[in-house]
Amino acid sequence: MNQDKKIVFFDLDGTLMDHDKMILESTKQSLTALRDKGIYTVICTGRAPLMFKWLLEELSFDSYVSMNGQHVVLDGEVIYSNPMKPEVIKQLTELAHKNGHGLTYSTFESFVSNVGAHPLIQEGTARLKIPYPPVDWEVYLHSDVNQVQIYSPPKETEKYMELFKGYSFIRWDDNAVDMLPEGASKAIGIQKMLDHMNIPIENSYAFGDGANDMQMIETVGIGIAMDNAIPELKEIADFVTASCSEDGIMKGLIEVDLLEEKDIPLLHGSIKQ
Repeated sequence: MNQDKKIVFFDLDGTLMDHDKMILESTKQSLTALRDKGIYTVICTGRAPLMFKWLLEELSFDSYVSMNGQHVVLDGEVIYSNPMKPEVIKQLTELAHKNGHGLTYSTFESFVSNVGAHPLIQEGTARLKIPYPPVDWEVYLHSDVNQVQIYSPPKETEKYMELFKGYSFIRWDDNAVDMLPEGASKAIGIQKMLDHMNIPIENSYAFGDGANDMQMIETVGIGIAMDNAIPELKEIADFVTASCSEDGIMKGLIEVDLLEEKDIPLLHGSIKQ
């Protein structure tokens, strides 16, 4: 067991990125400081890789847990992938088409939809500040699909939950849920990475803000919730840091003793309030 190695997992929306999907300078400097100390930094998100490719390049990440733990990449190499069954996606697609509901499909290399100009897909992608995905409702015939997003009013989403009892549903918007294999979560992807790297759980840290971060925060050695996190996440976190738009990443890393003020150039010896 690598007793000295430490690793930090970062959610994206509302955590590593602020509400405008921007990355604070304090966050950028904190990531650089962690790496200078030999601490691994990993993105841990519900998004498909294509949706945060620009972040990998801009922030020099080469390891990530994507699609709520269903696809894990370490140092540029895939170490775990858990695709959904094609026959299940076919059934889901047919049902969504019948009901007039929107779907988006997350694969390692793509993010596509079942229909063009669906209002709830437009609403969800606008919130994430990403373009409306191209249409390819037969994507499951030629690619592994690790996660599907269902866009429908909550009451109608219950129909899918009843029909696909062997799957998990995680709500991330008023009219959108992630659908993934039963028991799947960011925590599973994190554990796969820790096992592969031989890092003890007590040397792992995670920052998050949403419902799909619950198991992640409970699993790692020290879980940190953003001040803008949902109340349920704050209750189970070991620490609550400032919000994503108020230097929360930097302040949280200092709070758990992974960084010191002197490690952050912009502080000049003190945290700016």
